[in-house]
Amino acid sequence: MKPRRWSNMNITETIQYWIDSSDQDFIAMEHLYDAGDFSWSLFLGHIVIEKLLKAYFITSNKENPPFIHDLLRIAERANLKLDEEKMDFLDTVTAFNIRTRYDDYINDFKKKCTHEFTEKYILEIKEFRRWIKTKL
Repeated sequence: MKPRRWSNMNITETIQYWIDSSDQDFIAMEHLYDAGDFSWSLFLGHIVIEKLLKAYFITSNKENPPFIHDLLRIAERANLKLDEEKMDFLDTVTAFNIRTRYDDYINDFKKKCTHEFTEKYILEIKEFRRWIKTKL
């Protein structure tokens, strides 16, 4: 997929851009998980959800999403109705965004990312992904 400037796309194209990009990241997330690179697979899981929430934001608000990475804040700004369980999930997955974290945080996070921990959240990411896609 060629990178495109959002301003050159209509709303439908922009929503589809976010969905397609999320789908590509989802495949990479699964590959990283299968390879045993658990922390990076969860990082990409965060990106998968973030992009789908941004697609939903555009669907709901008819404007470009905010340049933030906090999943719950994106969902709230998109007026997405969430139960307490989904809100807690988004809070947890937001912490998987390790791109902007310091090395000590990243190292602690990597230690937390056992096979069992990662498997649990990969399954929850897949479930949330299926759910949010029904809303798009």
